[in-house]
Amino acid sequence: MKETNLKDKTIAVLPFINISANVENEYFCDGITEEIINALAKIEQLKVISRTSSFYFKNKEYTLKQIADQLNAEVILEGSVRIAGNKVRITAQLILAANDFHFWSESWNRKLENILEIQDEISLIIADKLREELGHLEIKEHLIESKTVNLDAYNYYLKARYHFNKWNPVDVKTSIEMFNRAIEFDPDYTDAYVGLADAYSFMATTQFMQPEKAWKKTVEYTHKAYTLNPENAGVHYLLANLSFFTDCNFADAQKHILKSLQLRPSYPEAQQFIAFLYLLSGEIEKAEHHLQFALGIDPLNQETLFYKAYYHYRTREFEKAMIIFQELLQKNPKNIPAFVVHSYCMIFQKRYDELLQKIEDIPKDILIPHEQLGIVCLTNILKGDKTNAKVQLKKLEKEAENPAAFQAHSYLFLAYANLQMFDKAFDLLERSLKMKSSVLLLSFSDPLVNDLVKDDRYLRFHEQLFGHIKKPKTIPRKKPLLDKKTATEFANKVFDFTQTEKPYLNPSVSLRDLANQVEIHPNQLSWLLNEYVGKKFNEFINYYRLEHFKELAKNPENAHISIIGLASESGFNSKTVFNTFFKKELGITPLEYLKSLDQEKNSSHL
Repeated sequence: MKETNLKDKTIAVLPFINISANVENEYFCDGITEEIINALAKIEQLKVISRTSSFYFKNKEYTLKQIADQLNAEVILEGSVRIAGNKVRITAQLILAANDFHFWSESWNRKLENILEIQDEISLIIADKLREELGHLEIKEHLIESKTVNLDAYNYYLKARYHFNKWNPVDVKTSIEMFNRAIEFDPDYTDAYVGLADAYSFMATTQFMQPEKAWKKTVEYTHKAYTLNPENAGVHYLLANLSFFTDCNFADAQKHILKSLQLRPSYPEAQQFIAFLYLLSGEIEKAEHHLQFALGIDPLNQETLFYKAYYHYRTREFEKAMIIFQELLQKNPKNIPAFVVHSYCMIFQKRYDELLQKIEDIPKDILIPHEQLGIVCLTNILKGDKTNAKVQLKKLEKEAENPAAFQAHSYLFLAYANLQMFDKAFDLLERSLKMKSSVLLLSFSDPLVNDLVKDDRYLRFHEQLFGHIKKPKTIPRKKPLLDKKTATEFANKVFDFTQTEKPYLNPSVSLRDLANQVEIHPNQLSWLLNEYVGKKFNEFINYYRLEHFKELAKNPENAHISIIGLASESGFNSKTVFNTFFKKELGITPLEYLKSLDQEKNSSHL
């Protein structure tokens, strides 16, 4: 897999700091941060690091440069929240990571009851400042749509998300209570139902709750959310998981995950899942494309890293896979998927005795009995230990008689494949599919099936299981926001206005201000400056400020004014911005420039 390292227009939003007197307001700060991340992620031309990777640095001692390097981010957004009574104060600042330059900061003091509107306002301003500094972005009129008008419901929802994101059974159970409270205040709160479904899905897959009961709850709340809003990306992500893991229906899983991505292209979990489906169906290049996207916006997420390792396993790069799996297991020894596929890699490396000892020593709560039996059986088959393999095979056959013993079905299938018992393998496959044994979707195309792929029946079942996975609909290439004739007219209008009215002398002039003054939509002005004129907004404005500074500096009547004074008179409100831009444009410092003017004057007197 090719590693990408592009930072252009990439922002990481760090967890906003709680500076309230009440430490329990932490959930509120996390909620504000998450909403801003989701809002900015709606901007097509902007790459936004996902919540999981940004929150990795919460309460940890890292410099902004270190964070930016690990997240491959060009810009960092950090902020704080203070709640006092019914008032909230939010501060935010944008920093260019390369030189630790804080190019914008602002504070808002509002009533807490207006928090939903505040978040949209803040997100829009941040987006505006990003495009002024980084280049063209198309920004909608609103980035955050109110999902509930009930402040109590929203408050409980934020608390629920706070607990759910801790990913442990105790906190997830608490999140279920909080999601239910949110629904009590707003029975039509789609995201609260999505949260409930997600929480029960977690309890089912980790088996911290009786799986059948937990999946039933997942189905109930997913379909309730779908009824309320069939165009919700989270709903379709959940439907994709249900289709795959409970219905053994690859086609429906594919349909829903593609819909989820259509609704929210920057959804990291959906990008992971579609990559996973492509891996299973053997479409490696498509899998890599989506996995690279997920790694780009969520590089530190343990789940994303698992899929990266799984990609290497599926492409038979076992050493690369092993390195990542070992790192995952060091951080979380109970990472069951990592442990399992790591074991498969050891089988391919013929480290049979080491693996058998590893299975023997593993704590009992890591692997379910069928998983343990299956790995040991496979290891002994490939090791050539016929005596032990025969005993374990009989046990697997006995366990696989249970229609709900999905793991046993899967390992028995792999065992038959490696024993060259192809008739039995395909008979088992036929029976298990009727029982909706979804684990077989994982095992069918696993590298461990060995020679089974050469059997003509394999291709028939491959078509039956996976069909032909559909390619996501290609979005037609966007036409320029302005045609050539209109762009020329608008450019002349902007140049004329800037030269005559001198808006650049206002230190706080924004792209939106200039757009309003010349009566052009901000998105069109942004495109015009970047694509037609070839300058970012700040470069465009600072160019005129610099020219004005040069005119002032040449006037003998201004000799008593300091350099910074002249810069301020020209519209610059930052010494750092002035000096940096000056050196970039002229190749010398402002002081050197003034000395050169003096030398010219002296030369002219000679």
